[in-house]
Amino acid sequence: MEQGRTYIVLLFTLLVLKIACATMDFKNVTLPGQHPSPDLVAHDVQRKVNMSITRRQMLTYENDDSSTNCLTGNPIDDCWRCDPNWHLNRQRLADCGIGFGQYALGGKGGRYYVVTDSSDHDVVNPRPGTLRWAVIQTEPLWIVFPTNMHITLSQELIFNSFKTLDGRGANVHITGGGCITLQYITNVIIHNIHIHHCYPSGNTNIRSSPSHYGYRTKSDGDGISIFGARDLWIDHCSLSRCKDGLIDAVMGSTGITISNNFFSHHDEVMLLGHSDAYLPDSGMQVTIAFNHFGEKLVQRMPRCRRGYIHVVNNVYSHWEMYAIGGSGNPTINSQGNRYTAPADPDAKEVTKRVETAQEHWRGWNWRSEGDILANGAFFVASGQGLELKYEKAYSVEPKSAALIDQLTMNSGVLGSRTNKLGKWTDDDGEGTDDSENDYGEDSDGSSRPSSLTLISSLCVALLSLMFLCSFSDSILLM
Repeated sequence: MEQGRTYIVLLFTLLVLKIACATMDFKNVTLPGQHPSPDLVAHDVQRKVNMSITRRQMLTYENDDSSTNCLTGNPIDDCWRCDPNWHLNRQRLADCGIGFGQYALGGKGGRYYVVTDSSDHDVVNPRPGTLRWAVIQTEPLWIVFPTNMHITLSQELIFNSFKTLDGRGANVHITGGGCITLQYITNVIIHNIHIHHCYPSGNTNIRSSPSHYGYRTKSDGDGISIFGARDLWIDHCSLSRCKDGLIDAVMGSTGITISNNFFSHHDEVMLLGHSDAYLPDSGMQVTIAFNHFGEKLVQRMPRCRRGYIHVVNNVYSHWEMYAIGGSGNPTINSQGNRYTAPADPDAKEVTKRVETAQEHWRGWNWRSEGDILANGAFFVASGQGLELKYEKAYSVEPKSAALIDQLTMNSGVLGSRTNKLGKWTDDDGEGTDDSENDYGEDSDGSSRPSSLTLISSLCVALLSLMFLCSFSDSILLM
């Protein structure tokens, strides 16, 4: 009798667990800030580009004034650069975003903070006037630089939410230990900054807010590390020569736009997604627009795991292995890019399905629309269904590919891509050979786990629940 009651209780528990599992959609995890219709966002980007191109062409025919001549067809730049007095209203930049990161406010509405001290000596108690003091504050700040500045970080620079790093008007370089970390925060804009020669740091206490500092394990050495963050915009930066990735976004990050940047001299350029098994990254949404992927790049432009990635109007002038790679069934929407393959006959393919057999990736939705494929480059598309829906309901012809040079002519830091400071220049200002500092060695692309034990516990609990769901199905079928 007692055994019968025990069996009934066990069966009831398994049934409750099965119902709980059924209510959880593990395959379609919804993240805060995730757009419910990513194809509509992609359509809106192309619409804005076509509108800017049309406006430029019409005004060129009708007028010949300076405001007309400044138009490029790039909707981000045309939004603010045609105003000769842009520096009097710097925060207008926050209204010029496009794509999934267009809602990033940065420090809009906050006060201006002027970085007057380029040192980074105390990461637990940073001095007012330093960049580190600014980025950890809780209030919105629009951070500017009054002069050229080279900031050599001693440890990773951990941002708080609602910050804009605005390097316009100055030549600002960030290098050193850890570089920029955006972890569990929202609403950050990083604009017009050189980021390079970043290397691992950590195993020490670092302050992340005015009221908190904590022990940080060893960082990867990314230029910009995005971890569980959303509503971010990285625009007009020049990134190169970091130990791991130039930009890595993992662990449920979403709502990101990476635009108008210049990437060079690096192996594994960009990683989007923590792992094939990390289901929350299914909600990752990233726009990659108007960037120039330049000299001495090898792979990962980007390398995607899960998520929806819109790659639009970029120039790919160099890769050694492949341009866009992925695993874990990401959606790749490539529109109006120019892919120029290397001379190597074995590296002509733009795409690479990483460690995945064709029978598994043939249903993945990777599509190419209006791309220019040069020097033998070819894009291997896959999937259907969603592609047909996209073509019928949302698509506009990406005419912008023919004007790709015009759209990307100002990629990278505005004014110069090769400005160098500090130990990367010699006495007469000419660039020196910094190959000894070229952190381009192979890495496994993995991202370090969070130092917060709560997050680790939640991940363990999620995996345990998934196992129990599978186990309960097996028991009920017996």
